[in-house]
Amino acid sequence: MASQEVLLAFVHAATQGSFSAAARKLGKSQSTISAAVASLEIDLNLSLFDRSSRKPALTLAGHVLLQRAEDILAATSRLEMSAAQLSEGVEPKLTVALSDTYQSDRFEAALQAFEQRYPDLELECLIAECDDLIALVQRGRAHLAFAEMQERYPPDLDSATVDEHTEIALFVAPTHPLACLRKIDRQTLQQHRELRLATIINPYEVRAQGRVWSAPSYLMLLEMAQGGFGWAPLPRWLVERFGAGTLQELKVRGWPRPVSVDALWSRLHPPGPAGRWLLDRMLE
Repeated sequence: MASQEVLLAFVHAATQGSFSAAARKLGKSQSTISAAVASLEIDLNLSLFDRSSRKPALTLAGHVLLQRAEDILAATSRLEMSAAQLSEGVEPKLTVALSDTYQSDRFEAALQAFEQRYPDLELECLIAECDDLIALVQRGRAHLAFAEMQERYPPDLDSATVDEHTEIALFVAPTHPLACLRKIDRQTLQQHRELRLATIINPYEVRAQGRVWSAPSYLMLLEMAQGGFGWAPLPRWLVERFGAGTLQELKVRGWPRPVSVDALWSRLHPPGPAGRWLLDRMLE
């Protein structure tokens, strides 16, 4: 197999247009570049350059193998980068858990920068809410989480508030009886089915009054509301993206409700360098 130095000599000779230009680019002598290319041609039993003219030009075989050589060099560079990151303790996989209350341009921008910095690191995103999300971090299943702010967290978790806010409002299908009412109070709401968020870990933490259907995700509640089965508190961004025109917001005192977002991580299973880098970007 050709060495990286030989492939570099070939690629630069082809892209720079001459052996002398490749030599200047690589800080080598022209004879070194010529010898490297000749060695590669012998190993492959192919002529890569037509040397009949003053300026060597790629043969048809040379054009084909130039792309292959560039692919090998790019793969080698990624291999070396991944090995360097792993030797520095960078985690091979990062798992981030998100609440559907949180939709963020900041997060999308951070992921774009993350992809550039850690192109070969596996990233897993999970969707969970409340106690389910906290349990994922406590068990080490998720390294980071972004969730609706709570008054307190378990002692094994650390948190920091993200400088972003979202809103939750009440929604129903346009055909629901509540949709035609201008004034709605709590007593009126209790006369109709509530579509309520209930975690898998602790579904009965808060008992609702009246008729209730529940689900562990806001997206499932949105689909129930679209079906006309009841009213639901839903993140406004989720409705705008997935329920526009199919749901109507209710005007109720105290709603919509602003929601702050916390970043969470475990003190027992702290994120590695890549996780800390992403966390720092989110908290800037």
